[in-house]
Amino acid sequence: MKKYQIALIPGDGIGKEVIPECAEVLKALEKRYTKISFDFQEFDWGGDYYRKHGVMMPNDGLNDLKNKDAILFGSAGDPEIADHITLWGLRLKICQGFDQYANVRPTRILPGIQTPLRKCEPHQLDWVIVRENSEGEYSGVGGRAHQGLPIEVATDMSILTRVGVERVQRFAFKLAQSRPRKHLTVITKSNAQRHGMVMWDEIAVQIAKEFPDVTWDKELVDAATARMINRPESIDTVVATNLHGDILTDLAAALAGSLGIAPTGNIDPERRYPSMFEPIHGSAFDIMGKGLANPIGTFWSAVMMLEHLGEQDAAKKLMGAIETVTSNSALHTRDLGGIAMMKDVTKAVIQEIQK
Repeated sequence: MKKYQIALIPGDGIGKEVIPECAEVLKALEKRYTKISFDFQEFDWGGDYYRKHGVMMPNDGLNDLKNKDAILFGSAGDPEIADHITLWGLRLKICQGFDQYANVRPTRILPGIQTPLRKCEPHQLDWVIVRENSEGEYSGVGGRAHQGLPIEVATDMSILTRVGVERVQRFAFKLAQSRPRKHLTVITKSNAQRHGMVMWDEIAVQIAKEFPDVTWDKELVDAATARMINRPESIDTVVATNLHGDILTDLAAALAGSLGIAPTGNIDPERRYPSMFEPIHGSAFDIMGKGLANPIGTFWSAVMMLEHLGEQDAAKKLMGAIETVTSNSALHTRDLGGIAMMKDVTKAVIQEIQK
């Protein structure tokens, strides 16, 4: 039997609700596939931890995670704590500390879910967006001077390194190569950002030579937003910088029906450290404690985790259960226009696993 050590970090808001639901689903899979098991360890890091200790997670917290096989993360964000503290103190501390440089977000229209795109058929929107996850616009380099004075200045510097750009683009080309269409779109803004993004473009040309069977094109990030809406079928695999990818993936999730169903993996492709998997919906304090959260994004993130761990059969079973449940409109939560509760969705997914 293969026993996986999984860290659970519910974090804030509805993260505290969807992560326990996901643990229940994984335990159901464990009963179905007796050759695998999960040993969960939960960490109470987040906003409540900050109120007690002045930090979102312990300074040496990465030591508690480094020997885990994977991390399931809920959300970071608390209305009483500044966003840059919650993000940099927890999620980004883990992503950067474990060099999870490839943020991978699959997007497709699941059965039974309506897209805002009126003429889009489900097969026309099937994307994977790779977001550089360690540097770029979120490098954290910058500062403020003369705070509160008329001459106050604030700077944020985007840092692109050759090694950082090469490795994420090579990862994206390999991913595109593994998909049926073998097509990659490289997102840029080199018409305005004339140094870092020009290097980004030049490196794409170089990396493309390693993958002669992959077709690729280049798209300005602003034009990409229109292309995602007007010509979704022209997109397959995408690679973008940290900020560009962050924005485009939220748009992608909305076009697929809801941010509540969208998963992500923060991946260390070299497997030196555990990778972290999470829904992208955020902490959503406005619905916290009401049982209204959509757990599908977390369940789909668990599918990505299982695939990363090499448990393809269990991943396929869970994804099939998710698709069966979403195809039933009676099991749609509020974000999908339905009235189902979170527990209803979890129960239905577990029943499908047990079949």
